[in-house]
Amino acid sequence: MVSQHISVLLRECIDNLNIDPSGIYIDGTLGGGGHAGHIGKRLKAEGHLIGIDRDEIAITRAKQHLDSLNLACEVSLIRNHFSNLQNILTDLDIDKVNGVLFDLGVSSYQLDEVDRGFSYMQDGPLDMRMDRRETLSAKDVVNTYSEEELTWLLRTYGEEKWAKRIASFIVRERSNNPIVSSGRLVEIIKNAIPAKARKDGPHPAKRTFQAIRMEVNQELQQIERMLEIAVDVLLPKGRICVISFHSLEDRLVKNAFRKMSISCICPPEFPVCRCEHEASLKLITRKPIIPTDQETEENPRARSAKLRVAERI
Repeated sequence: MVSQHISVLLRECIDNLNIDPSGIYIDGTLGGGGHAGHIGKRLKAEGHLIGIDRDEIAITRAKQHLDSLNLACEVSLIRNHFSNLQNILTDLDIDKVNGVLFDLGVSSYQLDEVDRGFSYMQDGPLDMRMDRRETLSAKDVVNTYSEEELTWLLRTYGEEKWAKRIASFIVRERSNNPIVSSGRLVEIIKNAIPAKARKDGPHPAKRTFQAIRMEVNQELQQIERMLEIAVDVLLPKGRICVISFHSLEDRLVKNAFRKMSISCICPPEFPVCRCEHEASLKLITRKPIIPTDQETEENPRARSAKLRVAERI
């Protein structure tokens, strides 16, 4: 299936980056190149657009899209994890940048490509690796993690109410035959969740698939490292924009931005500041920017998106 890539919160991201036509900008989650293309259109020949993605297919597709735009600026596309941002910039002989954008989570084409195994709506091999050079796949998680590990995973990363029951059903079913397809995993999840509980709310497999995907790709750990490094490489008045799609991601971004925007992180009972912590960010969005009703109608996958923006002091 060929997916149509629609960039989420596009206008809001571009507006909030405050793009300097001669600046250096990073799209740390390149995907289909939608956001990157609009950044590149605003850059002159002196500007530099850097696109990063761990997915080889994303790099190929984004290159085709960006080439078609005949951008005036320099373009560098790097296959790597965004948490390796510092090393990427060192290799490019770049010290500081004017802005960074991260659109977290899984992309539309990854969901729509059956053989990637990300979607609970289609039957495909259990994979879910954003970077196929990695060894851990969804099949490994489902078939080798203990019942206790699976329960913790689904409860923590998926915020799944039926985590323990789903984990129990998975362990029981895999003892007969390994679980190797997304379709079979969906059926197991549906059998584990009582019919009454499946009547309302999202697809019954949504939270489980989310949790497994996040484990396979170590997404939360990557985000924590990325946020620290991204702020460090920003020039004064440079902007960082982060789009998240579920509460765990958004909470990480919110807390990181808040911590970096205050000048003291000592416990409240300390009469005098001893932490020597200095604020490095100014919050631009106290509350996240969310899609308009029109955007969610045109692109249902944007429903849960939240954009937070901060500026380097």
